[in-house]
This record gives sequence, C-alpha cells and structure tokens, in this order.
Amino acid sequence: MKLFPQKNKLHSEVAVTGVPRLYSNGFSYEGTVSESFIAQKQLYDSLRKSVPVIDGAISKIVRLTGGFSVECPDKKTEKTLESFLENVSVGGNMTGIESFIMMFLDQLLTYGTAVGEMVMNRDRQSFSLFNGELNNIILSRNKENPMQINISTVSDNRCIPVKNDGRILLGVLDPDAGALHGNSLLRGLPFVSSILLQIFESTGNNWERMGNLRYAVTYKPQNDAIDKAYAAERAKQIAAGWSEAMKSDEVKDFIAVGDVDIKVIGADNQILDSEIPVRQLMEQIVAKTGLPPFLLGLNWSTSERMANRQTDLLTSELWHYRRILTPVILRICRMYLRMNGLNDNCSVVWDEISLLDETEQSKAVLYKAQAEKHNAETEILRKEN
Repeated sequence: MKLFPQKNKLHSEVAVTGVPRLYSNGFSYEGTVSESFIAQKQLYDSLRKSVPVIDGAISKIVRLTGGFSVECPDKKTEKTLESFLENVSVGGNMTGIESFIMMFLDQLLTYGTAVGEMVMNRDRQSFSLFNGELNNIILSRNKENPMQINISTVSDNRCIPVKNDGRILLGVLDPDAGALHGNSLLRGLPFVSSILLQIFESTGNNWERMGNLRYAVTYKPQNDAIDKAYAAERAKQIAAGWSEAMKSDEVKDFIAVGDVDIKVIGADNQILDSEIPVRQLMEQIVAKTGLPPFLLGLNWSTSERMANRQTDLLTSELWHYRRILTPVILRICRMYLRMNGLNDNCSVVWDEISLLDETEQSKAVLYKAQAEKHNAETEILRKEN
C-alpha cells in the first residue's frame, strides 16, 4: 500500500482548540486555530515565503551538510550498492540518494518531521525513493506497545493504517518528551518575524507616500462679509482647479486668489530609524539558525577569532543533523542489500564539512608531532646529562 496516494484534507491527531490570533502578516489563521502539527506546518511555510533570510539559511544548511559515501566489507558489494545509490529514482524527476536526502533534510529543518517511502519496483529487486507530503499521514502510538509508532494515511476522511510500514522512512528533529513529531528549526521565530515584517511594511508605506505625494489645500477667507459669503463657492473652485492641475500629464501652474495654503501631507513627520530594531530582530533569527552572519550576507563586524568560533559551532550543528540522517541512509542501503541477498553490513562515511576543518585537523596533527619530538629530544638530553 502506498503511503502517499493522493492529497487529502488536513487531519491531525491533536484536537482543534480555539486560540486567539497571535501573529499578523500571514502568520495567523482566521477563526479557531489547530495547535496541531498541520497548523504549524502552514505557519512555517508562510515564514519561509515571507522572510528571505530564513529560506536562505535553511538552504545553506542543507548544502553545508555535505555528501557521503557508503562502505561495505566486500568491495564488490560496495560497488553494487554505490551504483544503486547513484541511479536510484527519486520522486520520478530526480536521480541519486543525495537528492532524496537533501529534500528530506529540508523538510526536517522546516517542519521538525520528515517522511519518505521506499516504493518497490516491478522487478522486486530494487525500489525508488519518494519524499512524502506530511499532510497525508497521521502518527499515533501503538496501544499495546507504546514504543511502537503506527503510521496511517488519510483517504476520504478515513484513517487507513499502513501495512508495510517497514518501507517508511521517518525522521524527527529534537522532539519534546513523549511527542511523536519533532520541533522545527524555526520554532520561536514567528513572533520575531511578524515584527520584522511590520517594520518592512511600514517602511514601504512611508516610501510610497513620499513617492506619491498627497497635498492639503487650505483656503482662509478674509474677515469682510463678501469674502465670507462666497467662501464655500471659492473653495469648490480652488478644489476643481487643483484637481485639474494634478490630473494633467503636463506641468501646470495653480493660480488662486486669496489666502491659500498648500502643504504636503506628512512632510513634517520624521521617518523612524529602523536600523537598530531590524538588526536586533535579525540577530534573533540568525542565532536560531546557528549560521555565522557572514554566510547570510550580513556584514556585521566580527574578529577573526570570533569567526573561527562560529565556524566550530556550525560544524557541531551540522554533525547533529548528520547523526539524524545516518540511520535513514542505513535503512535504505540495508533494504537494497537484503533484497538482493547480500550482506547488509555497511556504514556511512560523511565528507569533511569544509576545507577549514581539514586545515585545523592537519595543524593539530602537526602540533602533536612537534610536541612529541620535543619531548623525545628533551628526554634524550636529560639521560645524557
């Protein structure tokens, strides 16, 4: 039974409860809101579409995680497995397991939960990989064995358990105690992002007003009785003449008799300086992603030593994601080896994250060798004396 036969209505294992609207700029839902995973998924989709730095951060993390290779005790088996991993069909429009893993990690970072399926081919000796849509599944605990997770699909408003759940690939990121779904990397950012977008929207409105000026034309009649008697009529004439001058494609002069005052609406107001609040909000977003600011194009002043520390922290974050992905890769490899009657003993070897890591490791080996040589020479001199 296929896990993702078609798109269906949104379902969740968590009950729908009424909560107030918390966020603007597309980060809220009309009426009552489901606190379920599906509601959070829609929220995080809006975040990535609305805040480019968030979308860019997730894309960079996926690329920085790097590639990998698979090793087997038997080299012939290893070559067979490598050939399959390089040519496996992914979603019908991509090839290679790295394409599947990249989409799997992107889904994992964005929603906190990622799901895929190994779809058997007709020859029953290989399979294709498919990145699933989270809207089509429901996770629940087995009543008899709470440590087992039941996976069900949604079809025609019915919950149908998956028969061959051994083909399902499930990954969660930093789940809460007892929770089935993981936590998104974007958790905690909707409120901060909503304020940031409010600043951008207000700034855009101010510039739109400054580029498309609005005028206040005030006519002040004199104290004599004749001028006051015809004040309303003269005001209409001034309004008609001003409208005609502004609507015309040609530059025209506006001529009026009497005390007429013309001012630009809002010209006396000062535009608020948004540099400091925007940076404070951006710092919160960047801190949540774990990326150094310079990787996102943010030229904040930093020392070389601080940049090195940020790079070390990023390396530890990337290894955290790799530890989540490694079991998924091993399940795919072992499934293929067993289907073809081969030894399923294999391991995943990740590529070095960056050239900087290789340089630092080489320096550490060099310093250790120099220290050992120095200690040996010191010991020889001590014995000779």
